[in-house]
Amino acid sequence: MIGAETLLVQRVATRRAVISLLLTAGLCFASALPASAAPAAPVAGETAAPSPTVDEEAARLGQVLRQEVPQLVVDTPDSAQAWIEYAQAAIAPDGYKIDRPQLLVVVDRNPRVQQMRIVLARPDASWQSLGGSKVSTGRPRGFEHFLTPTGVFPHTDRILDWRAEGTFNENYVRGLGLEGMRVWDFGWQPAVKGWGPPGGVGKMRLLLHATDPATLERRIGRAASDGCVRIPTAMNRFLDVHGVLDSDYERAAQRNARFAALLRPDRTPTALAGSALVIIDSSEDPALQGSTMPPAEALNQASAPAQPARRAVQVNPKGRAASLGRFHRPHRFGAPKHHRRA
Repeated sequence: MIGAETLLVQRVATRRAVISLLLTAGLCFASALPASAAPAAPVAGETAAPSPTVDEEAARLGQVLRQEVPQLVVDTPDSAQAWIEYAQAAIAPDGYKIDRPQLLVVVDRNPRVQQMRIVLARPDASWQSLGGSKVSTGRPRGFEHFLTPTGVFPHTDRILDWRAEGTFNENYVRGLGLEGMRVWDFGWQPAVKGWGPPGGVGKMRLLLHATDPATLERRIGRAASDGCVRIPTAMNRFLDVHGVLDSDYERAAQRNARFAALLRPDRTPTALAGSALVIIDSSEDPALQGSTMPPAEALNQASAPAQPARRAVQVNPKGRAASLGRFHRPHRFGAPKHHRRA
């Protein structure tokens, strides 16, 4: 008969053996887990798995976009890939760095397209088109009309945006849209002129803004602006409320009361906010022929390379500035287009 002490010793030994086996099995199981379950350094040449947080926010934002923007343009896989490739091709030579997941506003000035997309760009995963809308870019036919320049235009705190007053001009039209509509200011840019010798280049103030929803908004979808990018009222609100281009502005608002006053108090900024407007021209490629609007007659397709704005505009204590110069006249469809209204 085995004594009680001997049985106790055997049980302890057995338990230790079981625990040792379990620990060994656990270590083996952990080493066999995929990268998504057990973080590991990425292998050279392989792309790291996208962050679930980024995917969740992109899905949430896409759903809100469908709810808030009527007549949203949604891509097929092929057309989405075409937009992404054009955006990547525009960014590569410009030197704009995608160092984190961020949103880009991509505009195609092709007169047969005249559309924009909100594109999620990532440094280590596939890019994604969330959808977009029609736009109107420049129709360079006439004095002080410009061909909207192509390139990458950073939206930084070097220049303070402003908001439309919603005032009517002599034709009873609100050129910048309803009162409070956001006007994104990308500074002075060289652009092909619609007057003078063919191919002549002048300077224009590049803006992204809404227009009168009762009159001019129905024309969005064709090249019809003086050179800026017109977007629908609903898209203006979406970009504004969700801070799609406000990554720099949100940081600036923490230390500068002017930027804090400009941003909407009811905003819900996305964690994927970016700071770049990308303007492309797909005129030579039929893949993006998404608009049925006819092209402007004799449109000059030449483009001068765009440069980012370098200098902020001085603003007085009331949040306004004097005229931005003689290169681009006040908007003929509403409140003076290039006077600051914060």
